Amino acid sequence: MTTPHPPPPPAALADPTDPAEAHVVERLSTLDRFLPVWIGLAMVLGLLAGRYVPGLDEALGAVEVGSISLPIAIGLLLMMYPVLAKVRYDQLGTVTGDRRLIALSLALNWILGPALMFVLAWTFLADLPEFRTGLIIVGLARCIAMVIIWNDLACGDREAAAVLVALNSVFQVVAFGFLGWFYLDLLPGWLGLDSTGLEVSPWLIVGSVLVFLGIPLAAGYLTRRVGEARRGREWYESRFLPRIGPVALYGLLFTITLLFALQGDAITSQPLDVARIAVPLFIYFVVMWVGSMLIARAIGMGYARSTTLAFTASGNNFELAIAVAIAVFGVTSGEALAGVVGPLIEVPVLVGLVYVSLWARKFFPDTAEAARVSATTIEGTPR
Repeated sequence: MTTPHPPPPPAALADPTDPAEAHVVERLSTLDRFLPVWIGLAMVLGLLAGRYVPGLDEALGAVEVGSISLPIAIGLLLMMYPVLAKVRYDQLGTVTGDRRLIALSLALNWILGPALMFVLAWTFLADLPEFRTGLIIVGLARCIAMVIIWNDLACGDREAAAVLVALNSVFQVVAFGFLGWFYLDLLPGWLGLDSTGLEVSPWLIVGSVLVFLGIPLAAGYLTRRVGEARRGREWYESRFLPRIGPVALYGLLFTITLLFALQGDAITSQPLDVARIAVPLFIYFVVMWVGSMLIARAIGMGYARSTTLAFTASGNNFELAIAVAIAVFGVTSGEALAGVVGPLIEVPVLVGLVYVSLWARKFFPDTAEAARVSATTIEGTPR
């Protein structure tokens, strides 16, 4: 089932050349208008703070629940809660009944994604085993957190995103350890390559899922149920959601700043190593996103679910990847550095792909027709 009339793009990404959206641009807040700038500044601020503020990374890393940094967990909760509060949970049945979407998402996330990262890691980092292993771990950790906000910015299907993220979380608990053994030990042995062991506690993965998905999902669901029961859906969506919406962007900026502050010294002190790791990561994110979008369009999916599929397939759970690398190989290991470089590349690339996604709406029949009808209504004359 496709969404015939997807929601308009968020103010931060509205197109001022589109007559159907020009009135939105006029009312942009400073945060919305310059969101990519703020994201860039948050990354730079975090890197500089981690590099030049003595003891900051140790102080932030010392406050943990298990192996998860508590400040980062708080930032992710702030980022994800408003988006999950927007989900219409009574419509999830339309997503779970879409077998094409579910099957394609599982294939992209748990077959193609890890295999592609394995190939890229061995192609670009064959002489750097620590970085190669870290990159493969990143490929095994499928995204269950930040992808929620990229999907929302790109006007993807919120209900579909909630279902696919929940599905990925279940498979992450079940499949992460097995895939780690397969891609780091068994498959390299078959191919005559160097192998690496990876023993990961399932509780580490369960903890990541519960913190980064379970808490905001439960909070979002309860908020909608209680809000609609007491004040009705119209009040909830027209009055309450706009009030909490900016919290997601503030949480995003806070999270990005902390992530880069935690490893700012490691990143800025090893620029050549970062560059070596960055190249295959960039290729991975772009190939996964473009490939998923093209496949979805080819089989007739509408824009909203196609873009949701693309972002859930291309994003990675760098929180889990970093936690696993640190737990198994140590905080100063090359594997941990590879995990840290993940968000350094993922954040700007996926922000850019949000813009590409909104531009690509015109190639999808459902949104092209919706835009034509909207423009006709605004101008008052048929086109």
